[in-house]
Amino acid sequence: MESLRLIDEWPVDHAAAGVVSASGEVRGRHGDPARPFRLASVTKLLTAYTAHIAIEEGVVELDTPAGPEGSTVAHLLAHTSGLAFDAHKAMAEPGTRRLYSNAGFEELADALAEHSGIEFAEYQREALFEPLGMTSTRLDGSPAAGAVSTVDDLLRFAAELQEPKLLAPETLNAATEIAFPGLNGVLPGFGHQKPNDWGLGFELRDHKSPHWTGANSSPRTFGHFGQSGTFLWVDPDAGHACVALADRSFGPWAAQVWPPFTDAVLAELSA
Repeated sequence: MESLRLIDEWPVDHAAAGVVSASGEVRGRHGDPARPFRLASVTKLLTAYTAHIAIEEGVVELDTPAGPEGSTVAHLLAHTSGLAFDAHKAMAEPGTRRLYSNAGFEELADALAEHSGIEFAEYQREALFEPLGMTSTRLDGSPAAGAVSTVDDLLRFAAELQEPKLLAPETLNAATEIAFPGLNGVLPGFGHQKPNDWGLGFELRDHKSPHWTGANSSPRTFGHFGQSGTFLWVDPDAGHACVALADRSFGPWAAQVWPPFTDAVLAELSA
């Protein structure tokens, strides 16, 4: 895909990108698809998916208490537990505000480990990475932001996000619908959003503005971006997903180049 060559113009040392269809066909790659990159908060997609596998396996349920008092697994997934951004301290009552929280995903992983009796990283490897053949992906630190992966591995994951084999389709559909609707909050890097809609672990495009996806991304688009210069989006209306990884921390450069890149990818897919 010619549109993927736009990453050559990004002000980064290294970048790689790829697009995969809902059928699992890789439509294009550019850059080194086997180069490992730090994912930062794209890690949350992997953690969330692991949590949904655990829910289907009966390890926990969405309403299992987890996190601060009154919070559940669902609250932690949807950033409505009330926990602070990086501190394990409650800042609001559960379900009342959309407070984006790394601490919440760390407590989610702790809850899964407690209920399964298996260290989270090991559970994730056995439940998610190995079945999808994600042999170059590892969790090196926080389940909120500590994973390392490659474009090739994340294309496998992005295919799973479109045609799930490890989850029931209805589970994924529910996870990518608005959870705790109507809550306002800050989308990191893009300011206050009213509302700041989120699914159960997946950030939703909806009608947010500004946003890291494209002007022509459908409202049903879901995914995540990371402060390490990474993103993964799935656009169900376009029938494709895109992964882009870079080695420069998120900043104004990313907010400037990511949306037109996505629009160029979508335009080529629809041509």
